[in-house]
Amino acid sequence: MNKILTLLLFLLTVTSCKNNNPQETPTTAETPDYIELIETDYQLYKPTQKAKAVLVLFGGFPETAEDIKREFKILDLAKQNNIAVIFSNYNKKLWLETQEKHQLAAQLQKIIADNQLPTDAIYIGGFSSGGVVSLLLSDFIIGLKQYYIDPKGVFIVDSPIDLAALYTSSEKNVKRTDPNISNEESQWILNTLTDAFGHPDQHLENYQKHAVYTSRSNYTNNLKRLKNTKIRLYTEPDTLWWKTNHKANYDQLNAYYIKKLSQNLEAQQFKHVEYIPTTNKGYRSNGDRHPHSWSIIDTDDLIAWILKD
Repeated sequence: MNKILTLLLFLLTVTSCKNNNPQETPTTAETPDYIELIETDYQLYKPTQKAKAVLVLFGGFPETAEDIKREFKILDLAKQNNIAVIFSNYNKKLWLETQEKHQLAAQLQKIIADNQLPTDAIYIGGFSSGGVVSLLLSDFIIGLKQYYIDPKGVFIVDSPIDLAALYTSSEKNVKRTDPNISNEESQWILNTLTDAFGHPDQHLENYQKHAVYTSRSNYTNNLKRLKNTKIRLYTEPDTLWWKTNHKANYDQLNAYYIKKLSQNLEAQQFKHVEYIPTTNKGYRSNGDRHPHSWSIIDTDDLIAWILKD
């Protein structure tokens, strides 16, 4: 399935950039102001002084810590503002089972405790499927007393938040006949979701249980504990680019469902939700134009958001 992981992404996409192998041997390097810890599961950059905040980042479907660093130019700016950054190697997840949430929460709590990082200014964010992980994990942590690392803020970057819609979009693509567009990834998604949850028309409750958001039923219970948490929803709804390059309609894009989620949460009086659509900011590190990219984030503005009380 390696070929699948390199196909371009929209709603029915979960990949993002070229995959690099994580470092196998833990190493430690020190600069005058920052300490770098490279472990099998993550990379941590922490200031020698007390950090003002902690930023935890999850990549898209194949992304490792090295990929995130390459595509998301945040580290230098974080260092200038005394913010610790954790780049996770955890990826390839469209949803999280309960045990996976426990494992991730426990790992994150240990990293923060072992490195004496602040527990009152934690921000978690992710690109594509990494945004799904960020939202589900954040909601889970806040709900359990055994974890004392409640995130102050969480953000996503063009994430496939609606699994039932993902299924429907994949069905449309498989039925479409276009020699220039591959359906291999769509078929893989259909197989994966069917095996896990069945068809959404008959088993919508399975999708509701695991997805960030289910638009056909306006189901948002998997985010209910984030009502007082700062939330940012980044996306670049370049409908012309998607139509030209992938024959994708607006209702097949992550952007479509992210906007609907924003409206739904605001209607439920979530206190700190920001929907942030961008224009012509999406570019990969190699210069390729792609609205599904880390680069749609204004890094200066993100840092200001993190540091704001």
